[in-house]
Amino acid sequence: MAAKAPKVTAPRLSPVSLEDVTDDPAPDFQRGERYDGVRYSRAAADGLELSGTDFAECEFQGVSFNDTQLRGATFRDCILSELYAPVFRAARSTWRDVQLNNPRLGSAELYETGWQSVRIDGGKLDFLNLRGSKLTDVVISDCIINELDLGSASGTRVALKNCTIGTLDLTGSRLKDFDLRGTDFRTISGLGSLAGVVIDDYQLSLLAPLLAGHLGVLVL
Repeated sequence: MAAKAPKVTAPRLSPVSLEDVTDDPAPDFQRGERYDGVRYSRAAADGLELSGTDFAECEFQGVSFNDTQLRGATFRDCILSELYAPVFRAARSTWRDVQLNNPRLGSAELYETGWQSVRIDGGKLDFLNLRGSKLTDVVISDCIINELDLGSASGTRVALKNCTIGTLDLTGSRLKDFDLRGTDFRTISGLGSLAGVVIDDYQLSLLAPLLAGHLGVLVL
């Protein structure tokens, strides 16, 4: 009797639906404040101190957060389109039911963050630092990421679809249903933390030399 193929549980995403959103053409963002049901178009918040700020049911269109301090901020039920930041500082922030469309980020400092029901569609990220983060129900699709750091992170029901990744660091990560099928990567570090990762046959062929070296296997 043939063994059944293992089942991979896909991310469970809650759709983001914004209603009765009010436009704010000249936002005056303040640290620690709550912003609810607002649309921001082509606004610049560069260099502001916004630690602990709470955004709920907000839409951002082409907003620049370059070198803005968003440490401990919260984004809930938000859509961010064409987010721009050569330096994006949002360590220990919380992202729940969020959709990011075509972001352009250089160094994205998102370590020790919490992501639940988050989708990233398109865009380019030079360095995505998610070290020590907790990711649950996350989809990243059609995105170019030069370096993705998931060291010591936990990921459950995470899928990277049709992405291009230069360096993927999984050192010390704890993963379950972490689906890499269809994504190209140049190299992976932290091979001892591959448990819970789902790959296809082609990716296995790319990993074979790295795995052999990691295990001390001599291939002649």
